Amino acid sequence: PYRSRGKCIVTYPPSPILFRNQRKWLPHVLHYIVIIIATPHVNFNAPSTVISPSLVRCAMTLARGLAVVFLLLALYCGLDPFHHSPIAHFPNFEAKRVDMPAWSEVPTDHDKHNLLQKSEVKFVNEVQGPESIAFDPLGRGPYTGLADGRIVFWNGHSWLDFAYTSPNRSELCNPIASATPFSYVKTEHICGRPLGLRFDKKTGDLYIADAYFGLLKVGPEGGLATSLVTEAEGIPLRFTNDVDVDAEGNVYFTESSAHYPRRNFLQLVFSGDDSGRVLKYNLATKETTVLVRNIQFPNGISLSKDGSFFVFCEGVVGRLRKYWLRGEKAGSSEIIAILPGYPDNVRVNEDGDFWVALHCRRYTYAYYNGLYPKIRKIILKLPIPIKIQYLLQIGGRQHAVVIKYSPEGRLVQILEDSEGKVVKAVSEVEEKDGKLWLGSVLMPFVAVYNLT
Repeated sequence: PYRSRGKCIVTYPPSPILFRNQRKWLPHVLHYIVIIIATPHVNFNAPSTVISPSLVRCAMTLARGLAVVFLLLALYCGLDPFHHSPIAHFPNFEAKRVDMPAWSEVPTDHDKHNLLQKSEVKFVNEVQGPESIAFDPLGRGPYTGLADGRIVFWNGHSWLDFAYTSPNRSELCNPIASATPFSYVKTEHICGRPLGLRFDKKTGDLYIADAYFGLLKVGPEGGLATSLVTEAEGIPLRFTNDVDVDAEGNVYFTESSAHYPRRNFLQLVFSGDDSGRVLKYNLATKETTVLVRNIQFPNGISLSKDGSFFVFCEGVVGRLRKYWLRGEKAGSSEIIAILPGYPDNVRVNEDGDFWVALHCRRYTYAYYNGLYPKIRKIILKLPIPIKIQYLLQIGGRQHAVVIKYSPEGRLVQILEDSEGKVVKAVSEVEEKDGKLWLGSVLMPFVAVYNLT
């Protein structure tokens, strides 16, 4: 008998007959399912009710079916026979804690008018994954690096091949009809993946941060880029990301991870890997120095207008950090801004302010996922496709946020397309002649927003 509301519900057959082995958990579960299913058919106004044997048999059949489904689902999740888990091919995957800033410190500023929706989308399907946008010292361009490994140049009428980073280019690297930025992921390590681009304003040389081939340089005439740095302190560059160059020819660049290549950037994000570095290359001495180490996904980097410091983005934590090159604080770094999302590249404008491109805003799922690595690893072991895991991280859909900060880290302006109707997944913002040129490593176009 089970009591409810002071009345007696009698199951038939009684539970000792139904479940002879009361020590096992499954019979108990099945028994309670029977009660749950049968309870709606009970008249609680009667002194007592007897549940008919046919109803019990029906409930038991359903309960056993549910139990079988549950067990099969548990086995599927535990074994992942089809390797759908994002970390199925990473046996040594480890998840580290990401020390997120307190929610109270995260800015809540929004662009209520979604001004980025007024952007003009240009060169649709002519450029695949144009992450970085650059203009040469004569103002020509834009130049951008593509997913197929080429660096191309807009001459005012069409895109022309300008340079490439891989000495091993083959037919595998040729542009593919109806391609997307993801069509070239499997050949990136062969064809190269140019990310950050910067021109030396004095010489016209273009410095390139290639995800697979390290730091390179190509002259104003273009062609095959010359390799400058492929390792530092005996550790090969695994994921070179962004670059900038000062007036003296010192080159500053970021390495997002010493363990994960670019094609596994989502596993890098999910792991919280802290092997990232910020480095300096001296063109005169050809020496490479590590300036900052043990960073979780360092990404964009940009020198200040006067060259006294540079700022760089901490991609996983979502912060803007300043590193002093001159003055009393030279050689030290400090956090100047907690960002409302997770940044990609950063670029300085003529006024000395910094435009930061956010890959996405912060959301509760990603925030707490970062704080609890053990739970994160359990979730990542589930056979949930990486695309779904990615959408959970970014709040369900791609969107666009770009923010202008003062040199001190004060938020000056924010522009958004919160629904991703026109612009989404912005990687970089380059300001030129009153316009913002928006690149994206995931999109097949460049967007242009008019500031005036």
